[in-house]
Order: sequence, then structure tokens, then C-alpha cells
Amino acid sequence: MTRSELMGGESTMDDNLMMDDYKVNHKDEIETVIYSLEENDSAMVLKNDEGYLWKFQYGTVEVFVQLTGETDDDLLTVWSVVLPLPAKNEPELMKKLLEMNWSGTFETCFSIFDSQVVVSAQRTIADLYPSEISRIITLVASLANDNNDALLAEYGNS
Repeated sequence: MTRSELMGGESTMDDNLMMDDYKVNHKDEIETVIYSLEENDSAMVLKNDEGYLWKFQYGTVEVFVQLTGETDDDLLTVWSVVLPLPAKNEPELMKKLLEMNWSGTFETCFSIFDSQVVVSAQRTIADLYPSEISRIITLVASLANDNNDALLAEYGNS
């Protein structure tokens, strides 16, 4: 919706050009979200040929955010480790994680990455709005922090 439409007037060519020219700076939006969530000045960033990789502490978990670039085909990936593998009673654990994926993870999911159970989310940045960036990072951080202690207590191998 254009500014004129919000104000009840007719849309002008200038309004349409303004909306078409608006481009989200994904890196800046990601950093804004991270700095609002991080604890103990824990945020770190690495920039290399593959894009950006951030890491920050949220509650009892570390959260990782990767941005591969700024084209429509580039990816935003967010993940957080909740349980190292191998774990106790893995068949029961896998069943529990699949059940949790069905009804409580929203756009995120429990996955296995690098011999660890993680909460993760990934999508291309095409048409990615700042509110979606915030939601994805916040969901991964919150779900990981809310579930890691219970999963470690029940299935942890130490």
C-alpha cells in the first residue's frame, strides 16, 4: 500500500516509484535483531567469500545466523544446537522431535547437523521483509533456549 492510499488519497507515480525502489538491507536488519537479542555482548560476525556468519548467546544456547549474499537466490539460515549426538534412547528422541516438528515449531524445525540436534530455519531472501528476519531469528533462538535443557536432561549422554 502506498503512502497516498494509507492517507485515503489516490496513488501517484512518485509513490509507486518510492515503493518500487525500497530495498531491504538484510545485513543491517539481521544485525539489528541480533543486537536486540544477544546477551553479555556476545555477538560476533565473520565475513568471507560465502557471505556473513553471526554467532550470539541467547539464554543457554548459541545461535548462528548465515547470510550468503543479497541476491534473490541467496539464503538466510538460522540454527542453534540443542543436543549433541549420540544421545540416550535415540529412537524415542527422534519420535519426540518429529512430533514437536508437527505442532510447535512454526517456520523452524528440529534437524540433525554435524552430529547435533539443532533448531533451524532457512529461506531465500527474495521478498524477505524485516519482520520475517526478526521472526525467524527470534523463533530459532527461543525454541532452542526453551527446549535444550529438557532434551539434555532426558536424552543427554553425559
